[in-house]
Amino acid sequence: MIKDGYKFAAGPLVVGIISVVFHWNWIGGVLIFLGLFVMFFFRDPQRTPPPDPETIVSPADGRVMEVVEEPLNGKPGRRISVFLSIFDVHVNRSPVAGRITAIEYRTGKFYAAMRGRASAENEQNSFHIQSDHGEVVFKQIAGWIARRIICWKAVGDSVMRGERVGMIRFGSRTDIWLPEGVEIQVRPGQHVAGGTSILARWK
Repeated sequence: MIKDGYKFAAGPLVVGIISVVFHWNWIGGVLIFLGLFVMFFFRDPQRTPPPDPETIVSPADGRVMEVVEEPLNGKPGRRISVFLSIFDVHVNRSPVAGRITAIEYRTGKFYAAMRGRASAENEQNSFHIQSDHGEVVFKQIAGWIARRIICWKAVGDSVMRGERVGMIRFGSRTDIWLPEGVEIQVRPGQHVAGGTSILARWK
């Protein structure tokens, strides 16, 4: 579990247990449930990426919402969007091995993460990763519930495929932009797991 989970879960659990001791069972039960849910939300399972180095893995758990043609800075490519519900693991992982050449944080709106305009207008943090095959960009995007984007890496860091790079608290979205020359392996509606599910493959 992510260490922040202990901080957020401790309060409801302690107050809940005290409430039960004083026979305020209904309040205590709700608070204990809330504390346990927070611990569930901050879980951080071990993930092993597929052995094929030509694969590009999902940066997050969730459901694929879109696979669309979208240029980036004039370069043709495609964007894959993954929606994370509050029940998904919210630790984000690098989709490829390489070096982080830029991290761009941008303030913005807090539209529901399922809405298409969230990709362009919501608060977000973008990682630019230079891999052996080319540049890959993925974004941590805040949603209506998620109001906190956490980044654990810095510009210049080298990352492995599937390595933890940050998280988003309580419901959100991740986008990944891939250049031409990749073969997409997923479709909208498909559920993916961060660090293990293959989104695409370098040709």
